[in-house]
Amino acid sequence: MKAVIQFVLFIIIVALGYMVYDSIMEPVRLNQEKNKREKAVVQRMKELRSAELIYKQLNGKYIDNWDTLVQFIDSAEVPVVKIIPDPTDTTYTLTINDTVGYKRVYNLLFPNEKNTNLSQFMIIPFSGGDTIELHAGELDRGGVTVQVFEAKAPYSSYLKGMDEQYIINLTAGKKDIDLYPGIKVGSMTEPSTDGNWE
Repeated sequence: MKAVIQFVLFIIIVALGYMVYDSIMEPVRLNQEKNKREKAVVQRMKELRSAELIYKQLNGKYIDNWDTLVQFIDSAEVPVVKIIPDPTDTTYTLTINDTVGYKRVYNLLFPNEKNTNLSQFMIIPFSGGDTIELHAGELDRGGVTVQVFEAKAPYSSYLKGMDEQYIINLTAGKKDIDLYPGIKVGSMTEPSTDGNWE
C-alpha cells in the first residue's frame, strides 16, 4: 500500500512540476512565435517601402492602389545610370549621367527570387488573407508639399491563432503609450519612410 501511495505522489509531483515548467515556458514560446512572425512582416514592409520609393522616384508621388503597385513591380523598369566626371570641367564638380540600360523593378526588389507570387504581395504574412492597410497622400510642411505614404499590419492580423489574451495585452500596451499596435512603415502625419521596428 505504501508503494502505491508513493507512486501516486510521484506522479502528482511530476505533473505539478510539468505544469509549473509549462506556465514558465508559455510566454517564452509566445514571444518566439511573435518574433518569427514579425520578422516575415518586417521583410514584407521593407519590400513595400522599396517599391513605394521606386514608384515615387519615377512618378513623383506614392501610390495607395494595390493593383497599380503590383503591376508596377511586375512590369516597370528603372534606368541604370552611369555617372562620370565631366572631362571639360576643371573644378571637378560637374558630372555626365549616361543611361547604360534598364532593370526591372521586380529584380531590384527580389534579387534572389525567381518566382515571388505578386498576387500575395499585399497579404499580411500569417494573417490568413488580411491585406496590408496602405495609404498615400501629401502634406504641407512650411509651404512645401511633401509626398507621404503609410502601410500597417496590426497584431490582430499577423498574430492570428495565437493566445487571444496575449494579443489583447500587446495591443493595449502599445495603445497605452500611443504607439501603433503592430508593424507599420511610413506616416501620413510626418514626412517619414521609417518603420516602427527601426
